[in-house]
Amino acid sequence: MSRILRNLCLALAVLAPVAMPAMAQNGPLRIVIEEGVIEPLPFAAPAFIAENPSAAEFADQITRVVAADLAGTGLFREIPQSAHIARVTNFDAPVSYADWKAINAQALVTGSVALGSDGRLNVKFRLFDVFSGQPMGDGLQFGGGSDNWRRIAHKVADQVYSRITGESGYFDSRVVFVSESGPKDQRLKRLAIMDYDGASVQYLTDSSAIVLAPRFSPDGSRVLYTSYETGFPRIKMLDIASVTSRPLADLSGNMTFAPRFSPDGGTVIYSVEQGGNTDIYALALGSNQPVRLTNAPSIETAPSFSPDGSRIVFESDRSGTQQLYVMPVGGGEPTRISFGEGRYGTPVWSPRGDLIAFTKQNAGRFHIGVMRADGSEERLLTASFLDEGPTWAPNGRVIMFTRESAGAGGSAQLYSVDISGRNLRAVPTEGAASDPAWSPLLP
Repeated sequence: MSRILRNLCLALAVLAPVAMPAMAQNGPLRIVIEEGVIEPLPFAAPAFIAENPSAAEFADQITRVVAADLAGTGLFREIPQSAHIARVTNFDAPVSYADWKAINAQALVTGSVALGSDGRLNVKFRLFDVFSGQPMGDGLQFGGGSDNWRRIAHKVADQVYSRITGESGYFDSRVVFVSESGPKDQRLKRLAIMDYDGASVQYLTDSSAIVLAPRFSPDGSRVLYTSYETGFPRIKMLDIASVTSRPLADLSGNMTFAPRFSPDGGTVIYSVEQGGNTDIYALALGSNQPVRLTNAPSIETAPSFSPDGSRIVFESDRSGTQQLYVMPVGGGEPTRISFGEGRYGTPVWSPRGDLIAFTKQNAGRFHIGVMRADGSEERLLTASFLDEGPTWAPNGRVIMFTRESAGAGGSAQLYSVDISGRNLRAVPTEGAASDPAWSPLLP
C-alpha cells in the first residue's frame, strides 16, 4: 500500500471524521483516530503539456478541471502552480522527485493533450507517489471530440481519485434538477441537467407546468418526474437524448407522484393518492397493471429500492408521525427503522447498500442524515432552516440536497456534503435550484 493510500484510508472511513497519522517506532505508518481535523493530501498538477499549438487552450482547461475535481472532495489540497520548482515540459521525461518533495507534494499528476486534424482530443496522464518515488499504476489515455473536453477531464480525475483512494470516482456524472425562477410565491420550474459540478447546463422542459422530483434510470438515459401539466400531479418519463417525454402509463386518472426506478430499470415504484389516502404501487414498464404494495389508512410515499432490488424503504405516518419503514420488494408488513426525535422523510438507499440518507425535521430545524438499513448508527450531516431531498453520488460517498433560505426573499440552492458531515459546499447554478438527482457514472 502506497504512502498516499495509507494517508487517505481514514479520510474515507464512514465513521472517521477525524484523524491523526502516527509512525510506530521501526514500524509501518498507522492511523490513530482522535479529535482533530483531516488534513487534505497535498498534490501538484502542473499544466498539461500541449503536444501541438491548437491543443494549448484545451490543455490548460483540462488541467484546471482535474485539479478542481480533486480539491473539491475535501480530501486533497492543490499546491499552486506558482509554488512549483520543477517545470514539466516533456510527458515522458523522468520525474524530479526531490523538487516535488521540496514543496511537500505527496501526489503528482502530469499529462499531455493533442488535438488532431479531425477535431479529436487525445489526453494522456500519469500519477506519481512523490515520497515513495514511484508511479501509481501505468499511464492512461482518453480520447474524444473536443466538445467533450470536460468529460475527458472528469475521467482523468476519476482515475486519479480511484488510484489514491481505492474507490470509484464520481466526477464523470450528471445531475438532473429543478431550475427555479420568479418570485417565491409564484415560482416557475423546469427540469434541467448539468455536470455534477454545475457546468454544461441543458434544459429538458419549459416552465409552462410545475415539475418536481426528477429521478434517473439506472443507465442514466431516462428521467422520471412529476408534472402538473394537467392540473394535478402525474408521472412522466423523459428520454434525455431526444428530450421527449410521455406519461408513464394509464393510471386511471389518479394523482401519482414520487416515482423511482428499480435497480434493473424494468419497474417503477410510486405513490398514488385516492380519497385522501396515499399508498405505494409498482408498475412493470410496458404494462398497465400496477401492483399495490401498501394498504394502510395512512400516507405512504417517497419509496426507494435497495441496490439489490430486494427491499424498499419509504416514509409513512402510520405510527402517528412521519417515520421511515423498510418492506420486501413485493410488499408485506414493513419494519420501522427510525426512532429518533422528530420526523423523517425522503429516504434514499445508498448505491453501496450500506446506508440510507434521509431528511429529518426536529426542533424547528431540518437536517440531512444517514443511518444503517436497520436504523442503527444515525448521524446528522447538516442543519439549517430547510435542508431536504438527498441524492447519492455514484460511489456512495457524497450526498447532494436542496437548501432553502428563510424569508420572503429566500430561495433554494443545491449543496453537497460527504458522509462524514465534512466538506459542505454550494453547487453553482444559475438562479435557484432544487430536487437534485445524481446520475450513475456515464458510460
